[in-house]
Amino acid sequence: MRVPQPIQNLIEAFEKLPGIGPKTAQRLTYYLLHVPQIQLDELASAAENLKKQTVLCSICLNVNEHNPCDICSDSQRDQSLICVVEQPLDILALEKNGKYKGVYHVLHGAISPLNNIGPDELYIKPLLDRTNKGTVREVILATNPTMEGEATAMYIAKAIKQLAGDNMKITRIAHGLPVGADLEYADEVTLEKAMEGRREY
Repeated sequence: MRVPQPIQNLIEAFEKLPGIGPKTAQRLTYYLLHVPQIQLDELASAAENLKKQTVLCSICLNVNEHNPCDICSDSQRDQSLICVVEQPLDILALEKNGKYKGVYHVLHGAISPLNNIGPDELYIKPLLDRTNKGTVREVILATNPTMEGEATAMYIAKAIKQLAGDNMKITRIAHGLPVGADLEYADEVTLEKAMEGRREY
């Protein structure tokens, strides 16, 4: 049976999204056939305005409605403390507990030679420019605990040390066991990171 072209078009559009396979794309499309037209219009409008009504902050490169973003323009935040993350979503995760009072820098990815992503494809140069102004006392490297994230953190640390020498404090977020986890279920890398990141009790 031939699928009507408008349905096929939407299925193919959904399949281009990360994590959505053919079956999920079909389910979403046929679900949307049954919602009221007003909901479809709202969805279409939200998607259309996603990029039109957002900008990259000229300081930290986070996605926001304003430039500079809400965090960079907040006078209560410690501008001398920069937390480096891979994606804007990482900021949302770190902001949930409300404990961190510094500012951020978003790289928009990680160094990944297999995917042809080198340092020049990321927003590393703007970070180095920020740290070179003499107002930053610490850079926290909060890239993901993956091979790509570790490679990115090492590259940035080396680049900052070349510019600032030992005048800049560079730290890496601790990796290890989540609260409530059992040791027996943890993998070797997680246990190793947990041991490395231990602190005085």
